[in-house]
Amino acid sequence: MVDGEQHATYPLAPANGYSRSHEPESDSDYSRELRQKKRMKYLLYFVAFVIFQTGVIVVFTLTIMKVRTPKFRVQSATFDNFNVGTPTNPAFDLSMNARVSIKNANFGTFKYQNTTMNFFYRGNPVGQAAIPKSSVGWRSNKKINVAVKLSSANLPTPNSQLGTDLSIRLLPLTSQAELKGKVALTFIFKKKKETQMNCSMEVAVASQQLANIVCE
Repeated sequence: MVDGEQHATYPLAPANGYSRSHEPESDSDYSRELRQKKRMKYLLYFVAFVIFQTGVIVVFTLTIMKVRTPKFRVQSATFDNFNVGTPTNPAFDLSMNARVSIKNANFGTFKYQNTTMNFFYRGNPVGQAAIPKSSVGWRSNKKINVAVKLSSANLPTPNSQLGTDLSIRLLPLTSQAELKGKVALTFIFKKKKETQMNCSMEVAVASQQLANIVCE
């Protein structure tokens, strides 16, 4: 009888007193926490990347893509023909080779059009020269020689001021010009830009040199 009886078996309770059904739930919470931390990490990486890219774009816009005005100036000059009168018979007839510079500080080529460079003695025109169209490379300084004839033939007479200037052996001159063109930063991005020349200088009669050049 005893051998033939069937005894029901029951699973033993865990020794720690907790049910096994709680273990999968703890693993699931831990996995969710890990996934959440990973998502937060990726989000921080993405935000940092966006901030970095924004900084790069801002720097690129403020430096490389910023279009600056080229500088157009007289640097020096030499004379081939140098004829001046006296304080009592004032006149001058000069053949000058002016050294002109065009400085382009942009990260792109500056292509400019033809222009005319005018010289004045105390506000009166005394000579002009043509500057042909050309270009200046990016972040470079182009120097060109400009031949100009300076003459007092068209000045009002009598001209006591010219006599005074010849007596102190200094002829004050100014030069003015406008250079128009385009700065090509890329193949598709081009911006119109113009620059003004406004220089003052003195012809030193004794040494036959151009001195005291000041350009705005």
